[in-house]
Amino acid sequence: MSALRDAFHAQATSCGNLGSPFMERLFRTLADIWPDTGPLAARCRQFDGAIGPSGSSLPLRIAGGLHALVLRQVDPDLTDLYPPAQPEEAGFRVGLLAALDRHAVFLTDWIDSPPQTNELRRSAALIAGAHVAARQFDLPIRLSELGASGGLNLIWDRYALCINGTRFGPKDAVVTLSPDWTGPMPPKANPVIAERRGVDLMPLDPRDPDDLLRLQAFLWPDQPFRLDMTRAAAQVASGHVDQGDAIDWLETRLNSAPDDHLHLIQNTVAWQYFPTDAQSRGAALIQQAGRAATPSRPLGWLQLETDGDENGLGGAAITLRLWPGDLHMVLGRGDFHGRWLRWQGP
Repeated sequence: MSALRDAFHAQATSCGNLGSPFMERLFRTLADIWPDTGPLAARCRQFDGAIGPSGSSLPLRIAGGLHALVLRQVDPDLTDLYPPAQPEEAGFRVGLLAALDRHAVFLTDWIDSPPQTNELRRSAALIAGAHVAARQFDLPIRLSELGASGGLNLIWDRYALCINGTRFGPKDAVVTLSPDWTGPMPPKANPVIAERRGVDLMPLDPRDPDDLLRLQAFLWPDQPFRLDMTRAAAQVASGHVDQGDAIDWLETRLNSAPDDHLHLIQNTVAWQYFPTDAQSRGAALIQQAGRAATPSRPLGWLQLETDGDENGLGGAAITLRLWPGDLHMVLGRGDFHGRWLRWQGP
């Protein structure tokens, strides 16, 4: 299981960089104590290809299952290992290994499904980008999200973005996002979502207790504010997410876009997981629809996605393309978890 141990260490480094010392400790401990026998170890050996952060994310699947048990409050001994508790190292190792054994059947089933966090703090980039699009085309927005998970980023109009004392969004926002922001302010505009819908291969419904548990399980136990935000957003979740292939779904949405609306496609840290041929087909469909766009039927594509980060700037690129005219805009960069945003504007 050396590949899994390497994946644990890689995930530990990633979590440490993203501000979660507990998750870093958890993964480094799992790398040290991981059992070589038993049903859970046998199931993990069946995973093919890359199993780390850039692949099937097997370490996150395992950690998500453990956190789900904690959230369900079914194992006090396991809960005592999690924040706000701070167990000493020997007890942490022994307790964690015992929990893996007690819950091997549950965890073996849990890891069949990929992680889904639906990190709603990425909506800070979406709100800012939508203001740029709305300034260009002052029309109601028909919103389409690719890889929408539970649809929590489909309702960014229910969130407020607070930047250095300036507020964008409704007064009765269910969540207020306050990323570490540098750069100019987004333009003043009034983006209004008239209709919203998303697609995902394995969509979750935040209003369903089991689906909400899965969304929460992949949030990190030493970052309780993320849990609080997700629970608050789940109370007003209203974006329907269809199950299906994203590009097939997108083709139908593009062909049915109404007049007198801005059709805004969005995706956040999802495009990179689409197969290469799907990316090529999707981009071609969007460009084809863009060539047919008119001022009364415009099209936009707003993304927060990795771009390779060759310059070592961190995070993901925030980009916006608008048609007619095929305007390409690099709006800035945002943290994968929405902690910071470096805005340069259109």
